[in-house]
Amino acid sequence: MLGIDVGGTGSRAALEPLAGSGAAGAPVGAERRVLEGGRVAVASGGSSTVDVAVALIADVRTTWPDAALTGVGVGATGLASLVGSPDDAAARLAHAAGAPVALAIDAVTAHLGVLGGRGGAVVAVGTGAIAIGTDLRDRWKRVGGWGHLFDDRGSGAWIGIEALKAAIRTHDGVTTDAAALLEAAVARFGAAPSWPGQLLTRPDRAGLLAGFAADVAGLAASGDAVASDIMRRAGTEVAATLAAALDPEVPPLAAGTGGVFAAGGAFAESFAAEFGRLAPAATLVAAAGTPLDGAVRLARLVAAGEAPTGHPPFVWRG
Repeated sequence: MLGIDVGGTGSRAALEPLAGSGAAGAPVGAERRVLEGGRVAVASGGSSTVDVAVALIADVRTTWPDAALTGVGVGATGLASLVGSPDDAAARLAHAAGAPVALAIDAVTAHLGVLGGRGGAVVAVGTGAIAIGTDLRDRWKRVGGWGHLFDDRGSGAWIGIEALKAAIRTHDGVTTDAAALLEAAVARFGAAPSWPGQLLTRPDRAGLLAGFAADVAGLAASGDAVASDIMRRAGTEVAATLAAALDPEVPPLAAGTGGVFAAGGAFAESFAAEFGRLAPAATLVAAAGTPLDGAVRLARLVAAGEAPTGHPPFVWRG
């Protein structure tokens, strides 16, 4: 089985043997081999997410030529809105892999990894932010994931943008409270006047912005007031996204995953408090696995003929 997780800051492929305790229930990570891949770029022609996945499949075939693929599961960012024909993309991936493929939006593979096949709502927060509430059969509710220009509330890119906005205000003398953020931004991107040319012209700017979120989280952890406020607001936004994905016809389980959750601190505290306020009847549970685990689980479902089908704009078969 081959699972692929494609995101704004990078991608990974995980190869696992078919043998295990059933196709969908094999031990997570059993004899796993992992390859790292590139990150997604978005330009006038759309997203490169399928190209990234095809390149990873080629790398897997070159690195492990003995691997006979039985099922492939791919979770990809921007799939529903930035890829012209996901049906064609799934067919292209199946041709590259020489095996059946299930191609899903990244929220679906995050859900499969985090809740391990149980129904509920999951929010994935990395470069972007997207949530889905589903029973993986009949109920499918997506919230967020519309891109960093006008959505992805609380994501890495959102945090990076908010931090640069605060840094620019201090650079311009409008405020004086974001000196630490300004210093961090200059260290990462160079002098402030160069930022528009560096970021606005880059097709991978969302990933670059999300990279700055790590600096913001570090400053928040050290007590910087402006950085802490940004991380608190990010947690509140993510909680609202997750709460909105809850469906009364789906078990009231909820969880979060993604790199931004690793920040802990102000983000985690505000996330938990706001979710409890918005959805007091729901239960926040710890993640059982990662989105990459979910991609492998999707591959196992494909191999067993049990993958969700007929559910665009969430899952496509190739």
